[in-house]
Amino acid sequence: MLAVALFFLWIVFNGRFTWELVAFGVVIAVVLSWFTQKFVAPDLTLRKQWGVAKRLPGYLRFAWLLVKEIVLANFAVMRMILSDRDIVVPKLAVFKTALKTRPARVVLADCITLTPGTITVHLADDEYLVHCLDESLEEGLHDSAFERRLIKMEESWAQEEGQHDPA
Repeated sequence: MLAVALFFLWIVFNGRFTWELVAFGVVIAVVLSWFTQKFVAPDLTLRKQWGVAKRLPGYLRFAWLLVKEIVLANFAVMRMILSDRDIVVPKLAVFKTALKTRPARVVLADCITLTPGTITVHLADDEYLVHCLDESLEEGLHDSAFERRLIKMEESWAQEEGQHDPA
């Protein structure tokens, strides 16, 4: 599965489709896949690779949401900068999340930081400390689209884990 993904990336990045590129891409993809499974991630079984492949549409939807939110936040910050408003009131906001797993919480913190106008200052368990360029930007932190999407992803991960466990 990893070899197929690497081969696909090889073809996409080359931008052409010739028999030489295909042959060379197959060899490189197989060798890199073998090396990764042997030395980098020996516990990366075919079952785990298929699990990641099944989650790919959800990851792509999340990436699209991130790009969309970054663009919207850019416009909000530009509006703030270019408006007649002279006073910008920065704020340190504290909020809690309903996310259960540490990786999901870290992804949320990274998404907040990537979004213009906000920076995650501190993350402790389920509590975030976020610096907002203006107090109006605090509204988007509570029950954000990122958090809702990550909660759905956590639920689907838990269901998949439950299916694989012979409990």
